[in-house]
Amino acid sequence: MSHSGNGIIIGIFDTGIWPESESFKDEGMGEVPSHWKGICQTGEKFNQSHCNRKIIGARWYIKGYEAEFGKLNTSDLGEYLSPRDASGHGTHTSSTAAGAPIEHVNFMGLAQGLARGGAPSAWLAVYKVCWSTGGCSSADLLAAFDHAILDGVDVLSVSIGAPPPLSTYVDEVLSIGSFHAVTKGISVVCSAGNSGPYPQTVINTAPWVITVAASTIDRAFPTLITMGNNQTLVGQAFYTMKDMNEFHPIVFGEDIAASDADEEDARSCDSGALNATLAKGKVVLCFQSRFQRSATIAINTVLDVEGVGLIFAQFPRKEVTESWDIPCVQVDFVIGTTLLTYIRMTSNPVVKFSLTKTAVGQQISSEVAFFSSRGPSSLSPSVLKPDIAAPGVNILASWSPASLPYSVITKPPPLNFKFDSGTSMACPHITGIVTLLKAIHPTWSPAAIKSALVTTASLDDEYGECIAAEGSPHKQADAFDYGGGHVDPNKAIDPGLIYDMGVSDYTRFLCAMGYNNSAISSVIGTSTQCYTLANFLENLNLPSITIPELKEKLTVTRTVTNVGPVNTVYTASVQAPAGTVVRVKPSILFFNSTIRKLKFKVTFHSKLRIQGRYSFGNLIWEDGFHVVRIPLIVRTVIQDFYADT
Repeated sequence: MSHSGNGIIIGIFDTGIWPESESFKDEGMGEVPSHWKGICQTGEKFNQSHCNRKIIGARWYIKGYEAEFGKLNTSDLGEYLSPRDASGHGTHTSSTAAGAPIEHVNFMGLAQGLARGGAPSAWLAVYKVCWSTGGCSSADLLAAFDHAILDGVDVLSVSIGAPPPLSTYVDEVLSIGSFHAVTKGISVVCSAGNSGPYPQTVINTAPWVITVAASTIDRAFPTLITMGNNQTLVGQAFYTMKDMNEFHPIVFGEDIAASDADEEDARSCDSGALNATLAKGKVVLCFQSRFQRSATIAINTVLDVEGVGLIFAQFPRKEVTESWDIPCVQVDFVIGTTLLTYIRMTSNPVVKFSLTKTAVGQQISSEVAFFSSRGPSSLSPSVLKPDIAAPGVNILASWSPASLPYSVITKPPPLNFKFDSGTSMACPHITGIVTLLKAIHPTWSPAAIKSALVTTASLDDEYGECIAAEGSPHKQADAFDYGGGHVDPNKAIDPGLIYDMGVSDYTRFLCAMGYNNSAISSVIGTSTQCYTLANFLENLNLPSITIPELKEKLTVTRTVTNVGPVNTVYTASVQAPAGTVVRVKPSILFFNSTIRKLKFKVTFHSKLRIQGRYSFGNLIWEDGFHVVRIPLIVRTVIQDFYADT
């Protein structure tokens, strides 16, 4: 995309911002737009001068937090009663969405290069609604939505959410606040959650928001492990602090269990599980267990017993854990088992590590991250979530130097840039892309922008193979992992057709969810009377079709709007979900200067007479230039399945 977000204001709901970061310099930025009505709210170590032509507004919210959680002790946390970011999270997301270009960025020498946000010419408005305790107040969040709407933001980036169980759409504050924003034409982009790879864990599932899953990139951080027999293995780490190019004894955690610990805890290096005498001065090999999957816990355990290094074997995944005091090299179970065999077969096993290096283009990118929460939505399974996937693993971006790295020995310097992983990191990638789309297509609705992202997303990696999903097991990804697929910004500029929606559609959705008139009226702000619409949830004009319970036969309707060449003809093709027959009528759509919108019907018929699982397919419209694809997700069920049980 040649555009860079000029003319668009991004609102960031997060932990604040570190205004001195180079990412937020205002060189080359235009004057503050006339429609901006916000303020630069001052506070502790944050004054009017910290706003500029890049950070054009800032607010902070504490009243709701203290009413909900109690008095905030800023001295213990190093927190600031102001928009200043103490945790780093908000600075990271802000710079990812709209940071200015910065040369020669790196993390302790790793990932050297140019860093910039997705929409570097966009303005930023910061709303500090969360604090370094991890707490975010519902009242503060709603207040921030109200302010952001009145202030004049164009896009909202919200890397916030709580794991299931999900509250109803008429009770949950992010759903309510985002509803009001979307009705004013503001796109709201949210993180999908970090409770993967388990199904039904996706959060922020309202149909009016864009929910973002996290994917990997093609950058790796190889670290060599050399055994005493000169065999070399490769893991990943972020370790550049001290050369470990001399051999150290290696022991298996289970073999050095503390007297009061069981073998499984020691095997995974759980807290307090290792014998300090037997671990001191050694590299410890640990295997994640059912209950202890955290490399961070293992690092601290090994540090406590004065070990000199950790090799942590885990499910295959690309997320790397930060470790400052000792090298922590993460490997898969195959490499871990190779090392264990070496330990068992050798009288004095030893290993040494190389310093970590950066490798780009040597690992397959765009796999769905292990931690990324999966669909279907536990609240509204007929609404496909997540919507889209974007990079969210080992993302290097600006950081708050007030957030000091955890270190017992090394005492590293304050960080201006740092790696972080999560759907919180994926969310601002999409925010930046939404900003670019909004700059190019200022009249498009939030639903149209989401449709453009979903229908043009990629299902293949750079080698033309189907995108995979990290997990147990590693598998071919499906729509519950990544929604429409991995984002393709350049194709989203010109999607050809869009599936559009407005306030009335969302209101009818709330009615179809079974909420009462008073609850819905309270959410939308006007008196509402619901009336019955058959199968409205399946007929909501989403850029996907999800049928959680196909009993025999069902016909759903969609409406598409032509945003491509005026005179064009689209032809449908179907990749039917397994066990179903799918027919589209009409299968050809003719658009001209007087016909911009057309309806079509999709009929699903189950071929299975068993209680089925979800199956996945696609409906594709093509005109010779555009490929407009929507996911089809069907789960067959038997009527009266439990009648005879």
